[in-house]
Order: sequence, then C-alpha cells, then structure tokens
Amino acid sequence: MNGKFVTVEGCDGVGKSTQVRLLKERLEREGIDAVFTREPGGTPIAEKIRGIILDSDNSEMDGLTELFLYEASRRQHTKEIIEPALSKGKLVICDRYIDSTLAYQGYGRGLNVDMIRKLNEWAMGDVKIDLTLFLNVSSEEGFSRKGGASREDRLEKEKSEFYERIYDGFLRIAEKEKRFKKIDASGDKFSTHEKLYAYLKDNGYLNL
Repeated sequence: MNGKFVTVEGCDGVGKSTQVRLLKERLEREGIDAVFTREPGGTPIAEKIRGIILDSDNSEMDGLTELFLYEASRRQHTKEIIEPALSKGKLVICDRYIDSTLAYQGYGRGLNVDMIRKLNEWAMGDVKIDLTLFLNVSSEEGFSRKGGASREDRLEKEKSEFYERIYDGFLRIAEKEKRFKKIDASGDKFSTHEKLYAYLKDNGYLNL
C-alpha cells in the first residue's frame, strides 16, 4: 500500500480527539489530502457497534464480548475505510486503533495479550501502522482535565485502578514498538498540536 497510516493513542482525557481535529483543520487549510477517522467507529456499521460498546446501560457486558465487538468494528472499519484509502496512496490518521485494545482489554481487563494481538492481526488484514503518536499523559491527569468520568460512557464507570493499568500498558507497548513516538502532551492543546504537526512534517508524512 502506497499511503501512510498514522494512529493517535493515549488514555481518556489526554486530548486525542482534539488533536486529531486540529490536525484535520490545519491539513485542510494547507491543501493536504488526508483521511481522518476513529475507533471504535468510522463507518455506519462500526458506529452502531460503538454505540453498543459505550452504552452505560450495558453494564453486564463480558470482557470477551467487549473485545469481540471492538474487533468486529475494526474489521469493518479497516476494510471499508482504511485499506481503500491507503491503496490510493493517502495519509490516514486514526483516533485510536489496535494499541487501545491491547491497553484497555489486555492490560486493563487482564485478557490474554497474545490472543488480542492475533485478533488484531486478523482484523487488520494487510494493513500496517507506519507511526503511532502516543500522547503521554497519565490517566489521573487525563480525567482531571476533562472534569471527571462521563456517566454516559460505560467504560468510564470503571475504577481508577483500571485506568492506571491501561496507562502502564501503553508504556509497555511503547517500549516494544519502534513505531511509537511519545509526545509530551502535558502542555496546552496548541503546543501539543505544534509538536504533532512538526513531527509529521519533519518525517515526511505530509509529503504524499
């Protein structure tokens, strides 16, 4: 595939969606053609699955059920949006992808990490991630930024220990994956945006 696939990862409240939006707005102003998407979601089918996953009424959902829903959403999203865009040589920037599943369902829920890696591979097919921008802010600071957990989000009802395990999981993944670039996102959103943009530009991701 001739395009480039960039994922943006981090704990809840670190500003991933904001940073993806700022990048989208800037690249549009500069006339750079890129596809912006998110997980879970990105397609009509995947968005419906997202609704099931995050619905706070589904409190009895089993950990494996949750994992399979994420992977089902990912497969549809990858085949319908990501793979075609990369095949056309486009830059694809995704808010969350496989590393969130490893961090949340693997390290957070305690499900088998090797099993999750295999499921991720099946869901991704031939797609490979070129770069992961990890917004390095702890889960505690992330929730503080957003003013606490959302009552509408099933996952945000979990205890703080769950999110501490997730942050530790992200750090472990970052140590093993060369594609990970840690970004200090402790400053304001505009300074973080400049760091992300500069890294993408300096490393040729905006020259497709």
